[in-house]
Amino acid sequence: MNLTELGRQAREAARYVESLGITEKNRCLEQTAQALLEGEAQILAANKEDMERAQKKGMSQGLLDRLALTPARIRDMADGILEVAALPDPVGEVISMKPRPNGLLIGQKRVPLGVVGIICEARPNVTADAFGLCFKAGNAVILKGGSDALSSNMAIVECLQRGLEAAGAVKMAVQLITDTSRETAREFMRLNGYVDVLIPRGGAGLIRTVVENSTVPVIETGTGNCHIYVDETADFKMALDIIENAKTQRIGVCNACESLVVHRSIAQAFLPALKLRLQDQQEEGKRVEIRADQEACAIVPEFVPATEEDWGCEYLDYKLSLKLADSLDEAIRHINRYNTGHSESIITQDYAHAQEFLNRTDAAAVYVNASTRFTDGGQFGFGAEIGISTQKLHARGPMGLQALTTTKYIIYGNGQIRS
Repeated sequence: MNLTELGRQAREAARYVESLGITEKNRCLEQTAQALLEGEAQILAANKEDMERAQKKGMSQGLLDRLALTPARIRDMADGILEVAALPDPVGEVISMKPRPNGLLIGQKRVPLGVVGIICEARPNVTADAFGLCFKAGNAVILKGGSDALSSNMAIVECLQRGLEAAGAVKMAVQLITDTSRETAREFMRLNGYVDVLIPRGGAGLIRTVVENSTVPVIETGTGNCHIYVDETADFKMALDIIENAKTQRIGVCNACESLVVHRSIAQAFLPALKLRLQDQQEEGKRVEIRADQEACAIVPEFVPATEEDWGCEYLDYKLSLKLADSLDEAIRHINRYNTGHSESIITQDYAHAQEFLNRTDAAAVYVNASTRFTDGGQFGFGAEIGISTQKLHARGPMGLQALTTTKYIIYGNGQIRS
């Protein structure tokens, strides 16, 4: 099937989904969640094929983690769809209604975007999350994954479509582009008239390619060079617990900590404790390589000297950059220079420092005394998420249901004409 025909079917499906009420949409979501559980063996077999190909290609550990599916992750995918089903429906919400002096009532009503295109890399869980959110918000979705996850994505979409059919709905509300070539990707990016918005989910290269080549409007989901700043008043145990969680709980995710800034006054005491926690106490293969500035390396010789490239790097690996700073101001300036606008955190017991960090740090999510790993639609109470937007127009941060809608003005009159 060519992309124009696929887009036409998606447009027809979008009109159908938009017509559904909340009860009908939720029934469809419940059926697709059940279909994922029933298709577990099919999905795992397909994922095994993808994993074997990826391992032969030498895919990094972080990307393999993103690609891998397990029975628990499939249950999480199904649960994510059920969580979305349980959320309030944003479609039809009247945001405001104000009278004008001439008697007109002018309001805004929340409506679906229409057809949402998703381009992602080796992240098969995105397929289910994207469908659930797009469908609940009244949209159809066209997905294009990379070749690394093709078998997994095909199996997941087949299950979702079976669930839609079981609910008596149009299965073309979710479609997958199975041609993974760059030429097809570029054609997809130019499918104006059929696709209303395009959302890239993946690394910096993919996002840059979509932003630079798409003629369809793009919501940019950014990479995650996330920082944690350890202030001079920080509780060391809290700081070490948060850093370990943010760096090592899952290394292949965009909200993992990639960069650390430490106040110079505590470096002599804190850095050896950091080495003990992230290196000495970690099992083989999970020890974090710390790439540090010259002064930090003098304190802990086992650290690796950092280069300029390290300050802005999203490693997606057991690696962490480390910079010492003389003040909160210097730390914030360093973070704002090298961050990707995703998630930043300060560990401090000083209220004024916490407030200054919150006010001055330029990112979609800014934390005080908490792990950056919480930047997630589920953790924020949105159900699943379509991505983490690091841009400032339309949506910013974890994108839940409201981010997949737009508004239109609705005007009530009683015969008014303009003079």
